[in-house]
Amino acid sequence: MAPHLRRRAGGRALTAAVVLGTVLGLAGYAPAAPAVAVAPAPAAVPAAAGLSETGRLADRRFVVTGTRLYEVGAEDGTYPATGWHIRGEMGGFWTPPIKILDGIWFGANGSWLRAGRFTAGAGYTTMDLTGPGGLTVQRVDVVPDGGRAALIGLRFPPRAGTVRLTVDAHSELLAAYPWSGTTPGQGAVNLPDTGSFDGRNLVFRDRGRPPVDGVPPHDWAALVGSALTPAGHALGPGLRGPQGDVVCGDPAPVVCDDGPDGRGTGGRLTYDVTVGGSGRTVWFAVAGSDRGLAPARAELARALHDPAGALAAKRAARAAVARHSRVDLPGDRLLQRSVEWSKQNLADSVQESRHLRVFASDQGTAHPPPAGVLDRARWIGAGWPDYPWIFATDGEYTAFAAVAAGQFAAVKDHLRTLRDLSEIVNGGSGKVVHEVTPDGQVYYGTLADPGNTDETVKFPSVVALVWRWTGDNAFRDDLYDFSVRAMRYATGLDADADGWPEGSGNVERPGMGEEKLDVAVYTVRGLLDLAAMARSRGDRATAAWARDQAARRIRAFERTWWYGGDARSYADSLTGAGNERLYQRYWIGATPMEAELPAPGGPLAPAGFATTALTQRERDCFTGASGFFHTGTGPTADPAGDPGPACDSVVSAVPSERTVFSLGNAIMAVAEGNYGRLPQQRRYTTANARSQLDPGEWEMPGAMPEILPSPDFGSNLSMDFLSRSSVLQAWGAYGVLWPVIHQQLGVAPDLGAGRLSVVPQIPAAGRIAGSDILAGTGHLDVAAARHGSALTVTVNAAVEARLTLGTVVPPGARIAAVTLDGRHVPARRLHTARGDELTTTTGPGRHTLTVTLR
Repeated sequence: MAPHLRRRAGGRALTAAVVLGTVLGLAGYAPAAPAVAVAPAPAAVPAAAGLSETGRLADRRFVVTGTRLYEVGAEDGTYPATGWHIRGEMGGFWTPPIKILDGIWFGANGSWLRAGRFTAGAGYTTMDLTGPGGLTVQRVDVVPDGGRAALIGLRFPPRAGTVRLTVDAHSELLAAYPWSGTTPGQGAVNLPDTGSFDGRNLVFRDRGRPPVDGVPPHDWAALVGSALTPAGHALGPGLRGPQGDVVCGDPAPVVCDDGPDGRGTGGRLTYDVTVGGSGRTVWFAVAGSDRGLAPARAELARALHDPAGALAAKRAARAAVARHSRVDLPGDRLLQRSVEWSKQNLADSVQESRHLRVFASDQGTAHPPPAGVLDRARWIGAGWPDYPWIFATDGEYTAFAAVAAGQFAAVKDHLRTLRDLSEIVNGGSGKVVHEVTPDGQVYYGTLADPGNTDETVKFPSVVALVWRWTGDNAFRDDLYDFSVRAMRYATGLDADADGWPEGSGNVERPGMGEEKLDVAVYTVRGLLDLAAMARSRGDRATAAWARDQAARRIRAFERTWWYGGDARSYADSLTGAGNERLYQRYWIGATPMEAELPAPGGPLAPAGFATTALTQRERDCFTGASGFFHTGTGPTADPAGDPGPACDSVVSAVPSERTVFSLGNAIMAVAEGNYGRLPQQRRYTTANARSQLDPGEWEMPGAMPEILPSPDFGSNLSMDFLSRSSVLQAWGAYGVLWPVIHQQLGVAPDLGAGRLSVVPQIPAAGRIAGSDILAGTGHLDVAAARHGSALTVTVNAAVEARLTLGTVVPPGARIAAVTLDGRHVPARRLHTARGDELTTTTGPGRHTLTVTLR
């Protein structure tokens, strides 16, 4: 049964809502006194073109981020109560580790302004607001990186006269933890806010010691203001613009203005803004701090010093993001555009917090004294609004997308943060924490928790990934000892001594066996990656141990894990002393094909098994119109029954779950690409790309969500703001950037060993290209094409490495000639999982390889 996909009346085409690269009306955005034009992004290298939406704006969330503050609201310019971790409080303005505002609202001449058009840009958003008497106001929201303030610019049109501008703000100063359902809960620790006016700005404070043992005293502050002097002000808890004071109950009402744990208050500023013949821009800032009022004032002043310059700097930074890993995909322009937006999504996801008091909450049941303090944490946030904090598994998958985008620093920071947090709560064990909020609360992943084994064994692989793409031996050395301890710890979780570690993997569902498929797969890869790093350091003992451990598991893998029969798949887990195979149709069944092992390379699953398993998972019992289901359909003993088709006769103990996660599509896209199955891969890359770029599917234009429209989930737009999945989730980018840069263009750095391999697989369209792909401190351009019987690959590599240059040749192809830069050269033909690769070696610089087929 195909999933129901939402379509609005009119059937808008994918390209219908594109606004080319400049901010709407930005020529007038400037400080309050005279307007200054903002320089556009370099014309030759624009950031991702803006994407606009005009329908159901009140039902759509948006996110604007900087590294130290982010904003979540509705695309009509309101701020409904949002999210579930702290019920109704996950939206608004946050400067980790605290929330500071529920929202900010603007009115003109006695009427509240609402947006009729929302546009997502690269690092900022704009809204076209409408007011009384045909007044139109353009709004831009941006959060400068490194600061704890957001900027909102309002552009009034020429000859608007004197406008009575009203600004409401409603505070909510609270911590990222506790949550609504933990012990203690947020309601027990959240103190009432106070509001005041300092002659120019609204000032909100939350000071004191909550009446709960173990919760420290705090001094939190938020300010809202402008460079203008208000004509008047008001204070009171009911000041929330056009919104009311409906509190979110449990379970109802679900359309509400404030969470049940809210203790905020409100304020209002009014201005008389005179607008001349050239129009006028007024800037506002929202600033906050968890270190008292003085730092918050400093943040506000810094933001308002040159707001137009801050916007220009943000746009320039995002243009720099866009410059790297640019691709030309004539046969798949949708995927090409998704590459551009996915790079921006990753840049949106970088977060930072300071002074983390690190403690283990035992899954929200305890609040002990901190085990230590981490001065600074920087990470790739998992998803907004409910998962913007630190996750190991999300970051480990996202790392593959980030290196393909050239965003090396973000991955390095994420890994160091995971290491530092893990060392504080887990001592020298090497176990990696699972989930940590930006105040330092470790929800899961301590030594007392039975699991997250997969995140521990993936850690050395991601360290090795970054090392290979950057050649940064200092980074390798910094995380090497922890990587060794991680693999020693994980391989020790083997009570039955069968080689397969026990503990939780990626599927967080009951009824699985003690040993999970994904844990087994990533353990093999982690051991081989550790062995490679050990060899490079001359650590022969560790290299030999890791290599031998991996080899033993590889020899036993197929006979242990292949379920066989008409399941045509690997088992999801093993249980009992006899390692009984359990087959439950989870998405992790694709991981043996997705995980790529280090040199000599290739995925773990042999081609025969892989073809069988992938073909099975492409069927309608596993894949629907939006992609790869979390749990496939088929016979089940679960009382819920089976709502979909059956592709095998195995009776599972668990229900199907026809929910499509963007990560699941990424896993299948990468798995297909590992075996050169580009037509099959396209089904999954297209699904993720459409979630960003199809107006019939997106919630926020350009943002890849956590969950796509699915039969058993519905869509985010079909749900209330308290129950939705993430509107922006980083991990899905793995299924866009890695397939294009690494698999289709064939870019595979191993700079730790002084090598760079570029072996494209030319698609059916006959041409593919990429430029400014970062590797180490250099970069490379790649272009591959087929013209008749000639396959041509041109590489310009400004990378100090020995270059292996080649191409995947068609099955059964006979080679007439191979030339490099016009000269005949010997070439090596190697059969790989992708197909036959024909390669030769050379050095850095510009080179053209031509393979002529008979």
